Amino acid sequence: RRVYRTTTHVPQELGQIMDSETFEKSRLYQLDKSTFSFWSGLYSEVEGTMILLCGGIPFLWKLSGQISGHAGFGPEYEIVQSLVFLLLATLFSAMTGLPWSLYNTFVIEEKHGFNQQTLGFFFKDAIKKFVVTQCILLPVTSLLLYIIKIGGDYFFIYAWLFTLVVSLVLVTIYADYIAPLFDKFIPLPEGELKQQIETMAKSIDFPLTKVYVVEGSKRSSHSNAYFYGFFKNKRIVLFDTLLEEYSALNKEPAEGEDGENEETKSKTKNKKQGCKNEEVLAVLGHELGHWKLGHTVKNIIISQMNSFLCFFLFAVLIGQKELFAAFGFYDTQPTLIGLMIIFQFIFSPYNEVLSFCLTVLSRRFEFQADAFAKELGKAKDLYSALIKLNKDNLGFPVSDWIFSMWHYSHPPLLERLQALKDAKQE
Repeated sequence: RRVYRTTTHVPQELGQIMDSETFEKSRLYQLDKSTFSFWSGLYSEVEGTMILLCGGIPFLWKLSGQISGHAGFGPEYEIVQSLVFLLLATLFSAMTGLPWSLYNTFVIEEKHGFNQQTLGFFFKDAIKKFVVTQCILLPVTSLLLYIIKIGGDYFFIYAWLFTLVVSLVLVTIYADYIAPLFDKFIPLPEGELKQQIETMAKSIDFPLTKVYVVEGSKRSSHSNAYFYGFFKNKRIVLFDTLLEEYSALNKEPAEGEDGENEETKSKTKNKKQGCKNEEVLAVLGHELGHWKLGHTVKNIIISQMNSFLCFFLFAVLIGQKELFAAFGFYDTQPTLIGLMIIFQFIFSPYNEVLSFCLTVLSRRFEFQADAFAKELGKAKDLYSALIKLNKDNLGFPVSDWIFSMWHYSHPPLLERLQALKDAKQE
């Protein structure tokens, strides 16, 4: 916060890449986000502490038992009671988080020109997300609890294998079946950009099958790109806000064309948003570098090793009645509550250390992916693309080194530009 408050002039090393107006806008945006993060984080800590002190978890478990009992399911139906508990807990979380989400979207993002949603679109989106989440969460949780119940001494192996399969299935179906429920995906039209993307993918043996453009501008003017899919079935997804040619935010609406106005609002901007084709290719060169260098596979392996370790430690700790008693469960030891206590509370210090290690690894991967794009001859275009994306997203290029080391999964802009600079000059 001190850096955001006191760095009011463009540093000399940034003079060539950032004007004072954009610098001030990004400074104020990050300062507002920092203030919001502090108060929402403080509220979250107070809420969590009060729930623990006032016995909120055992109260909600008892209430879940009463509700499932009225439906004809007695105490022996622990999985049914667990699902009712989970539904009530996620509903409570959604309701308490709603004011913060509204403030973030319609005050902070709106103030700085990023929000493209109306109130109606926001609530429709929120309800849809909640329903879809429950449709996935409740069946998966019930099966996981059942596996733990019948798995015997080695249940942690079966539980880990089950979560591995579920995660792979969700990754496979997400972009094809889940994401289209919220955003419109259209194939990238035939043309020079698509041809260049296919040529670049072929040059590094990336098994590309389709390229999509997602209408990200319906909810926000932030930009992004990603790829997904397993084995020989890879797809690339580009946000329309990333593409200068396709971004709805760069186009004046045609006369009488207001079909989407009830859901989204079009905000005119003083300058073009997004990247030119060469810059888009450079960004994709970076993303494909993650694939070529095996970063995606490495992340999956690390994630699954951690998951296995957590289930093993859960199997060791689940028999400790003192853990349940500490959280107000003196007579019963429900499996779902055990999962919550151990994964959410007992593992909390370990999760913080792991998160920091993964952040360090992520930054290393980002430098490697930039270097890969450089090897493809995209250094100059990636250099300009990073500057444009930083401006479009109002990223503040000056950072406190300790905060950045702990929180930033991507290296600060200046560090990435410095790594690309020599190749750019060549």
